[in-house]
Amino acid sequence: MEFANKEYLFLLFLLIPYIIWYLMYRKKTEPTMRMSDTKAYRFAPRSWKVTLMPLQLILRIVVFVLLIIILARPQTRNSWNNKSVEGIDIMLAMDISGSMLAEDLRPNRIEAAKEVAAEFIAGRPNDNIGLTIFAGEAFTQCPMTTDHASLLNLLQGVRTDMATRGLIEDGTAIGMGLANAVSRLKDSKAKSKVVILLTDGSNNRGDISPMTSAEIAKSLGIRVYTIGVGTNKVAPYPMIVAGGVQYVNIPVEIDSKTLSEIAAATDGDFYRATNNRELQNIYKEIDKLEKSKLSVKTYSKKYDAYQPFAMVAILLLLLEILLRITVFRKLP
Repeated sequence: MEFANKEYLFLLFLLIPYIIWYLMYRKKTEPTMRMSDTKAYRFAPRSWKVTLMPLQLILRIVVFVLLIIILARPQTRNSWNNKSVEGIDIMLAMDISGSMLAEDLRPNRIEAAKEVAAEFIAGRPNDNIGLTIFAGEAFTQCPMTTDHASLLNLLQGVRTDMATRGLIEDGTAIGMGLANAVSRLKDSKAKSKVVILLTDGSNNRGDISPMTSAEIAKSLGIRVYTIGVGTNKVAPYPMIVAGGVQYVNIPVEIDSKTLSEIAAATDGDFYRATNNRELQNIYKEIDKLEKSKLSVKTYSKKYDAYQPFAMVAILLLLLEILLRITVFRKLP
């Protein structure tokens, strides 16, 4: 802790003359009574009030010290902190095509994927994690970072209707999504580099094939874990019609063969998730990956820290006043 106004601390020297005045001259103002002989009171026990009388002085001194500390403005230190932690570099590649609105997972596929991904991120505080989203095209929603609060905010900002509203071209460009994620990991120095690719369809868009992206990932030492999400046959899909929403059953067309080949080519694994629980279990299994050392730099802001001193000073001042007008009250 440091002080913004250190010069106020010199006021603490005022305690010296105050204590001297209290000890030498304060008693002269106390009422006295003359007696011819005090021998009878020599062995009389002191009352507890007399014993606790110096408590008033102590409370005043403590309050004065706290007030000086408050005037000096105590603050936390503003500094960078470098440390080495155990972690890996991970890119999440998430399909946000229109079919991800299907409700075979609750509340729908993309919201279930976001919820489980958020739990996965929260459980790995030391990892560099980023997010790529793709439909008919792909882009990086968040580069790799250890600032997981920002990452989670950007993850929650992924709208379930981005593709259906035309904000991104609809379709399923698995190769483009994987290539975008791999490009974020190519310069990584971590021993373990991982892409977790989640999709509910088969590749039907993009200029790069899924296996070409997988070969690039393999050459860079990047493992790819693929997840096919959705039921095995058909899934309820909400269609906007006049007056409300009508559900229709759409076929589930997951290219399990291609996803398995991507995982096998990069020493990863392929998983199928037909419900929320299976999706959670998949992320838990991936969570057991090996870890390597990362260098993390953290930054802390400077802020005033006078509030605890002010609260204690107020409480002690009230206590001193209360004792003076009750327990230590003096009659004229």
